[in-house]
Order: sequence, then C-alpha cells, then structure tokens
Amino acid sequence: MKRFRDVLVCFCLAFLLILGLSVTGNARGQTPNPGSVQPATLETLGEGFPVTLDGRVLFLVRHGIGSFTPEERARAIENRIEKIAGDESLSLENLRIRVDPEDNSPSIVLGDKVILSVTPQDAKLYRGSQTELAKLALGEVKTAIERYRSDRQPDNLLRDVIYTAIATVFLFFSIAAISFLSGRIFPALRRLIIALVPGWRIQNFEIFSPERIGNIFLRVLKFLRLLVILTLVYFYLTFVLRLFPWTRQFGDKFLTYFLDTVDLVAKQIAIYLPNLFVVVIIATITYYLLRTIRPFFMAIERRNLQIQGFYPDWARPTYNILKFLIVALAVVIAFPYLPGFNSPAFQGVSVFLGILFSLGSTSAIANIVGGVILIYTRAFQLRDIISIGDVTGDVIEKTLLVTRIRTPANRVVTIPNSALLNTNVVNFSVSQREFDRPLILQTTVTLGYDLPWRKVHAVLIDAALATEHILPDPAPFVLQSSLNDFAVAYQVNAYTDRPNLMPLIHSELHQNIQDKCNETGIEIMSPNYLALRDGNHSTMPENYLPSDYQTPTFGINQVSRNG
Repeated sequence: MKRFRDVLVCFCLAFLLILGLSVTGNARGQTPNPGSVQPATLETLGEGFPVTLDGRVLFLVRHGIGSFTPEERARAIENRIEKIAGDESLSLENLRIRVDPEDNSPSIVLGDKVILSVTPQDAKLYRGSQTELAKLALGEVKTAIERYRSDRQPDNLLRDVIYTAIATVFLFFSIAAISFLSGRIFPALRRLIIALVPGWRIQNFEIFSPERIGNIFLRVLKFLRLLVILTLVYFYLTFVLRLFPWTRQFGDKFLTYFLDTVDLVAKQIAIYLPNLFVVVIIATITYYLLRTIRPFFMAIERRNLQIQGFYPDWARPTYNILKFLIVALAVVIAFPYLPGFNSPAFQGVSVFLGILFSLGSTSAIANIVGGVILIYTRAFQLRDIISIGDVTGDVIEKTLLVTRIRTPANRVVTIPNSALLNTNVVNFSVSQREFDRPLILQTTVTLGYDLPWRKVHAVLIDAALATEHILPDPAPFVLQSSLNDFAVAYQVNAYTDRPNLMPLIHSELHQNIQDKCNETGIEIMSPNYLALRDGNHSTMPENYLPSDYQTPTFGINQVSRNG
C-alpha cells in the first residue's frame, strides 16, 4: 500500500507539472509575449541574435538597420512573425517578396506590412545575393508558421494528449513494477549476502557483521532503484513536454537547463577547488578516524575488550571527549580554507560568535569540567543510590552538564555538575558493586538504664533479622553509641544488598523493633521520655500487658527516725 501511494504521488506531481506548463504556454500562445524567449548573446551564440518561433531558430540577425541594434531588430522580426502565426485569418499565400524600387532591397511582406528587410550587409555575411537570402528567409518563415499552426490544431492536440496518457500509464506501471519487483528481490538478495558473506571479527569484537554488510548492500540497491526511477521520470518529462507546442522549448532544453545549472555550480566550485580538496581530505580523515576508534570504545563498554585500569563506564564519555577534540581540531585546520574566510563579514561574524561564546559559556564550561571530573573519579554511575546534600535517590541521567536524581517520592531533581564539586557525594551502591561488601543500615533507639544491655542487644538483633532484605550473614550487631542523661542510646547495624529499598527496610526495621520490645516488656524511650512511674499507666500497648494489669497508685512510704 505504501509503494502504491508513492507511485501515485509521483504520477500526480508529474501530471500537474505538465498541466501547469501546458496552461502557461497556452496563455502565452494566445497573448504573444515578446520577452517570452530569452535573447541569446553574441558571446553565447558566436554569430548573431536568433529569430525564433516556438523555440525553433529560423535565422540569425547579425547587423542592425537604421536605429535598430541587431538584438532589437531580431526581436521586432520575431514579434511580427509570431503575431502572423497566431492569426489564422492571415493566409500564407499573401506572404511574398517585394523589392524596394529606390534601393532594390528585397523585403518579406504580408499585404502592405513589412515583416523583414534584407540589407546588403546581410547578403554579404551570408555570401549570397539579397534576393537569394530573401527567398531563403521566406521559406523558413512559411515553414515555421505552418508548423506553428499545425501543432495547435485540435486533432494534433488530441493526439498529443493521447500520447501523454499512454506515456503516463507506462510510467505509472513501470514505477509500480520496479517497486513491486524490488520489494520481492531486494530482501532475498540481502538474505543471500548475509548467508554467503562472513563477518569481520577481532577476538570477541565484531566490526562488520553479515547483517550490517547485507544492510549496506540493500542501501546500494535502493539507491540504484532511485536512479532508474529518476531516469524514467526524466525521459517521460522530456517526451511529454516536447509533444505540446507551448512546452516544447522546455522539453528541448530540459536537460540543457540542468546541465547549465550544474555548469554554473561547477565553475563556482572550480574557483575554490584547491581549498575544497583540502577540506574534503580533512573531513575524510576525521570521519574515518572517528569510525576507526568508535568500535574499540564500544567494545570496552560492552566488556568485549578489556584494558587494565580503564573502566567500562569510561568508554563512552572518553569517546565523546575525543570525538569533540578531533572534530574541533579538524574545524580549526579547515577554517582558513573555507570560501570567504578573509572577508570582513566572515571575520565579523567570527568575532561576534567568539564574544557570545565567551560571555555565555562560563557556567556551561564549569558544568562540563564538573561532569568530566565526576566521570573519571567514578563518584557514581547510572542507577546508583546516592545522597547529595538533602537529596537522596536513584541516578537516572548523568551528562556533562547536569545529573538527574529520582527520589523515593518519584521527584526528579536536576543538579548542575559544578555544584557537585563543592559538596560531598554519598554513594550507597558502590560498596556492594565494587568491593562485594553490603551496605550497613543504621538506626538508633534509646532505652532505660534499668534494662540489661545484653537483653537489649538480643532483642534488637532479633528485630533486625526479622526484617526483609536484611542479610543474616554478615550478622547484625548493636553498638551503644552514647550514655544520655536518662537513657542509653543503642545503635542497630544491619547489612543489606538492596540499597534501593532503604526507606522500606528502615520502616520495617522500626516496626520490628517496636514489636520485639513490646513482646519482651521493654519500654522505648526514644528520643527522650520522662515519667513518674507511680500513678502512671505503662507506655506499652494494651495487648502486650498482662490481663490482670492495673495502673499503679501513687504511694508514699513513711520512714521513722529515732532520736
């Protein structure tokens, strides 16, 4: 369906082009325009100015007459002939040669109207008599007018329309057939190439796979198919445009216009050809140099190629930096060879861009430097869990300018790399990834001095082991971090290999600490809890208290003293 649509679009564009040219030419034929045919110059023609009708040259005018220049004389003769040709009421039988009795100069006339006069200078250049030259000119004029009128007869126009329709149908089905056959043959040829041509490998690194070679071959075939279709369209347009009198000159000069344009461009290029050759060499060397080094860095990134001391996560940024430096060096070398390099306008634009870059790139350069430092210090990688200031989350993007972090609340925080150079970066993932040592999660709880610390350690370790994603090996441990005024601070340390679940693990650990302490009758005094036990209810939940528990009363003991 897609190929059919493409063919239909080509057909419609070609048909509209022909129709537009035909209508334009028809209007010009009904209202003759003296400037419709561009006058040739003596330099291009080499001998004189042509007199044309329907794009065909009848003869050349090399000398003026009276106050008319040769060019003005040629245009005047051309306009008279075109008017006669467009008026079919004027019979060609009335075209004749009349000799002026005063100077014996022959003229071609229609009735009393002079079409052209033959001067002695004309006869001398043509190496013949004036009368012979006038007869030749009369024959050319009659033949051109007859052909002009014949081409515009309804039966001839109908014949041309039929030929156009046949050519259009042929073009349509030719493009459709080419598209259909290529759609069937090209994939088969690609599969054949993949099956027959081996890939190019170095160790585990594949430089050119059979699939890639097959794809390149397929692109070449598609390019050749495009050339064939364009060739068909060119011959179609040339044939159809030559059928109609109003577009015949376009058909005759269709290729000439293209070649003239190419010639003009080629002449301008030839002026800068030496410099262009240098620029092409620089661009070619740069391109193939980048194509050569890129596969090695990609192989390092995929761990197919290993270099001692060069980490895989350095591969892509190192390639990008080298690519920038190589391209920048190539541009600096090629700049003096560009057209107009020494012109004041070019230099002014260069100075303006330099000032603009200097004023606006200070912070950008600082961010780029920060990004490079972060890459080669390996502070963090993508998907690492890090903490920067008050922001903790997952690294989702790391560029030369900024770093993006997604917090547990799904908020994306963008931090300029220059800001990261002035702050500490805490990485919760690197210990497990590079040193095979799991992350230690810590939380602190304060309990009273009346509790045996060994019992507290056992309860807190039991709570940690009951928490999901806490590793039993290495085993959790408890540190008594401080002895406060009213309570002892116990720090729970538990290992986990899931730093990305830290908020959930912390929450579940706190839940288990509460449950285990309540189960063993331990009251939690975090952060501080001041109470007068006499006359106050226990702080533990009701379901953890004995069934016969009663709130104690406030008691006063009297001590007797003797003497």
